[in-house]
This record gives sequence, C-alpha cells and structure tokens, in this order.
Amino acid sequence: MSETRTTTARLADLEPTCTPAEALALYDDLPAVRPDEITGRYRGRELGTGHPMDGLLEQSGWYGKQFDDVDHVHPLLFRTPGGEIFPVEPRKIPLGMVDKVPQAVVSRSRSAVGALKPALRTSKHRARLRAVEHRGVVTAAMVYDHLPIIDVFRRVDDDTLLGVMDLRGAPPYFFVLARD
Repeated sequence: MSETRTTTARLADLEPTCTPAEALALYDDLPAVRPDEITGRYRGRELGTGHPMDGLLEQSGWYGKQFDDVDHVHPLLFRTPGGEIFPVEPRKIPLGMVDKVPQAVVSRSRSAVGALKPALRTSKHRARLRAVEHRGVVTAAMVYDHLPIIDVFRRVDDDTLLGVMDLRGAPPYFFVLARD
C-alpha cells in the first residue's frame, strides 16, 4: 500500500471523531507541504476532537478556504442555502465567543447566511501563506491579517490537507481541506 493511501486511510479511520491525541499523532506523521503547492479552492470539514468549536463552523455554513497565491488568501468561505460560495470577513465572525453560543443558535444562523451575506462578504484577501515551523516541521501555514490565528497544514495526499488552528490559549482545532 502506498504512503498516500496509508495516510488517506488513517484519516478516514479517524473521521468523523477521534481523540486530540489521535489527531496529533496523524498530523505529526504527515509530510510538510510548501505554501506554493496548495493554491486553489478547498472544501473544509471538521475533524471532531472534543474542541469547543467542533460542529460550529459546519453548522454555520462554512465551506472552506481559497488560496489564490501565497499572498492572496480568502481564509473563510461560506455557502448560502442556495449554494453560492463567497468569502467572509474573518473579523465579523465572533471566534472568541464560539464556545459560548448554543449550537441551536448556530444551526439557525446557517439559514440566515444568505441574508447576512452583504454584511459578512469581503472582496479583499484577508490572509497569506507562509512556511512556519510548527511541532518541529517547517510547513505551509495560513496567517490571518487581523486575527491572532495561524492555520498550519500537512499533506494527506495531493488534494487533501490536514489543518490545525493555532490560537493562543486554546486547544488545537483540527480540520480537513479537500481541493475542489
């Protein structure tokens, strides 16, 4: 079995939920990826580990991320109930409050994404890609322009990344990105 099939199978074994230790073990075993290798639009999904954010992004209409080039990244794409995908201004998403918002409220907000689109949408790129050292490996990371968050990526296969959100004072939040 090839290394790619092995890592893909290992990820599939962990989905949809696993322990933080299992997610970190897979993440640490995955190879680095260079920032210029991950251009394109990616559909995201959460890897549940018991993090306070588990389930909230997907329930709110999160679609994924778009890497146009290393200096031009849309860090948050959302989808309206009608299927339109659009970039969101990250500063308008209350990430510091996500663990305080009841999931029922988040679920209802998904239907409001279309109506909220004019207030949330941005045409400006709000992040960039850089190579950073994380957990002893230099790999691609997405650095937000205005938030103290760095999303760090490892390669699962040619079209799939395992990401971990690095936010000071918070446990790791894991997500998967699959290239459209």
